[in-house]
Amino acid sequence: MNKILYLLLLITTTSISAQEINWMTMDEALAAQKEEPKKIFMDVYTTWCGPCKMLDKNTFANPDVAAFISENYYAVKFNAEGTEEINYLGNVYTNPRHDPNRKGRNSQHELAAALKLRGYPTMVFFDEQGNYIQPIVGYHTPRRLEIYVKMVSNDDYKTLTTQEKWAKYQEDFVYTWSK
Repeated sequence: MNKILYLLLLITTTSISAQEINWMTMDEALAAQKEEPKKIFMDVYTTWCGPCKMLDKNTFANPDVAAFISENYYAVKFNAEGTEEINYLGNVYTNPRHDPNRKGRNSQHELAAALKLRGYPTMVFFDEQGNYIQPIVGYHTPRRLEIYVKMVSNDDYKTLTTQEKWAKYQEDFVYTWSK
């Protein structure tokens, strides 16, 4: 009986301490910014994208990544071929050419097109007022993602105006997350 209670306590403690990213829609994040300004981190994915699935499994499930993003950003999960209606900067974006019967690739959402996103996964950063900052394209391990989420969170990107400054920033950056 004691072993069963101990096992239940261990499972409960482990699940409580596990950090997960609280994903929301873009409209929810923009509304939350009005109450408490915070940058937005948007994971742009498609349902057919293998690296997108790896990003979810290997990177976003990492406790360091999940804790940092949850603390410093509103995290948005956005299907670049989905049908979500998004109200962004006075425009309404949809996907009118989406074919629900189509398997695999589908038409691109108007917001993904407006942001000029061409590869998936892409992670997009927005400032505290919802203004576009920059994207990073492709799969990133927790360690490779760390420099970007911290650079944007700290507003360091504002001073990195040349290749030389970016190279120096990378050289001096102290990584703390596991690979």
